[in-house]
Amino acid sequence: MSNDEFRAALSRLAAGVVLVTAEEPPLDEDGRGEDVGMTATAFVSVSLDPPLVMVSLRNDSRMDDLLSEQPLWAVSVLAESQRHIAGRFAMKGRISDRLLFQDLPLIRGEITGAPLMDGALATLECRTEQRVLAGDHTLVIGRVLTASLPSADGEPLTYFKGRYRHLG
Repeated sequence: MSNDEFRAALSRLAAGVVLVTAEEPPLDEDGRGEDVGMTATAFVSVSLDPPLVMVSLRNDSRMDDLLSEQPLWAVSVLAESQRHIAGRFAMKGRISDRLLFQDLPLIRGEITGAPLMDGALATLECRTEQRVLAGDHTLVIGRVLTASLPSADGEPLTYFKGRYRHLG
């Protein structure tokens, strides 16, 4: 089996789209750290008791590097109307994260300090419980510390066959 065959087969699995965010620790005690974000479709619920979720991060990505040192992170479950946010944080060779967050309506997580997208269908704040090396990715399992439903309206943003899709 080739990588292309494997990728094509798994592209037939529809997935929800989330934005994973964290705040880098500040360089000095007077400032805020830089916000970091990435779009993910490999995100799942793991356990109800305790409440655990998992996200898969490409090894040596900026988010993987950050979450290897920063245990607090957050997830915004994106609505279909937030497709532009998913695209912005999924770009390869993108501009700095600081500029990516500019002009986006967000709130700060009470516990993590991480940015959460205003208008997301759901938001979660997490603390890393375990990291598991899995091939060219790291599976980050996080305990959910807070969960909220900022926007009960709207449809979920989904990804299928390499494109964002509309349900129904």
